Amino acid sequence: MIRVSGLSFAYPRAKGEAVRGIDFAVAPGEVFGFLGPSGAGKSTTQKILLGSLRGYSGSATVGGVEASGADSRYRAGIGAAFEFPCFYQKLTGLENVRLFASFYPGPKEDPRPLFERLGIADAMDRRVAEYSKGMRMRLNLIRAVIHRPRVLFLDEPTSGLDPANARVVRDIVRERASEGAAVFLTTHDMAAADATCDRVAFIVDGRIAACDAPAALKRRYGKRAVVVDREPGPEAGAAAGGSAAGAAAASPEFPLDGLADDAAFLAELRKPGLLGVRTLDSSLDGIFLSLTGKELA
Repeated sequence: MIRVSGLSFAYPRAKGEAVRGIDFAVAPGEVFGFLGPSGAGKSTTQKILLGSLRGYSGSATVGGVEASGADSRYRAGIGAAFEFPCFYQKLTGLENVRLFASFYPGPKEDPRPLFERLGIADAMDRRVAEYSKGMRMRLNLIRAVIHRPRVLFLDEPTSGLDPANARVVRDIVRERASEGAAVFLTTHDMAAADATCDRVAFIVDGRIAACDAPAALKRRYGKRAVVVDREPGPEAGAAAGGSAAGAAAASPEFPLDGLADDAAFLAELRKPGLLGVRTLDSSLDGIFLSLTGKELA
């Protein structure tokens, strides 16, 4: 549904390119995370695909149509929600959604169940000027999905949301993907990306450093080893200042290769106070830092 090949773009009078020869594709039914710090090229790529930036080199298509030729028909199949949403302040939430829905051809869904599900049904008939940031973010998602677009562009969709509402947003995004929408999600929130995306691409300085499923990346860049967590013993409590309470004590690392026949590992399992066994997969934050040397904050 989305295909990018050799895409490059430089802003006028800029010293270098904001996007430097990137390649990726997003299939129908896939949530694709585009991850990186501010200034990495995320927003530039998104603006190109939305048809807002032209003058690029390479190719960027949505539904087989080049973004440089974006017209009303091209945009009719797209839903977009940005981190800093704009609404008509004197209109109610419901009036705003209905107004924006009227810009698109074809049938629309009833927005009321979405207001209810996202926890803002009681504010549906209140002016948006009275909405908090979190409420506007949820209203923003309703506006983006109301016309059942075949492609969704979401920029930091869970920004400003508490964990419960963030989960509802992620569930709605996953549901739209399961119905066949291609979702392009830009964020620097690695936890949200890990919980939502089928694949992620790390972008830094306009280039893609890695691209794969989150689980595959964590296995690739983590250690092929496990540790055994157990309740801290008396000696651990003494080292911690006389209290046995606190974090679990970890055993030495045991390589995954030959683990079933590792006598030391099996002996560790038989010791009292076993809490669990965990692999040493890396986190997405850790992978990004190791690939780029940059923090995501």
